Amino acid sequence: MDVETLLTIFVILIFFSIPFAVFAFARYLRYKETIALAERGLLRPERKRSGRDTLRWGIVITMVGLGLLCGLWPLGFMTSSVHVTGEGPAPETVDGEGVIAEGPAPNPAIGESDVSPLPFGIGPWMVLGSLPFFFGLSLIIIYWVNKREDAGEAIPANKQVELGKEEEQ
Repeated sequence: MDVETLLTIFVILIFFSIPFAVFAFARYLRYKETIALAERGLLRPERKRSGRDTLRWGIVITMVGLGLLCGLWPLGFMTSSVHVTGEGPAPETVDGEGVIAEGPAPNPAIGESDVSPLPFGIGPWMVLGSLPFFFGLSLIIIYWVNKREDAGEAIPANKQVELGKEEEQ
């Protein structure tokens, strides 16, 4: 490997490890605080959890996922090879069937084909955006379900709902 490649790998590793280091340091400080309280015979006060943290993180993670989806989507149009049926005089890059191939020719030996398996530029890179998007949506749904249960809107276990009427079992 040349120096430029090693430097690129190093910068990427540093970029992704900084948030982890900040999180680990914050956890370490909380641990030290808990130990200091325990030495004095005190307990850490319990935080009242209202579920708002779940909603906040759900919104943030969903928006990060949506941003990644929007940012990664154009990769599908930049990386796919374009194959158009040629009209008129045949240029030098025309294969035997009159199809103009722009970009590198597909290599069937490694599974590449002329036709993209997924439409609209969607590809495997979209997973990087769809995972946080759907994880954030699940956090929002968890907040919504827990909020309904806390408000007493949950259906008791001994009741059955059929066509808008409730019946005791």
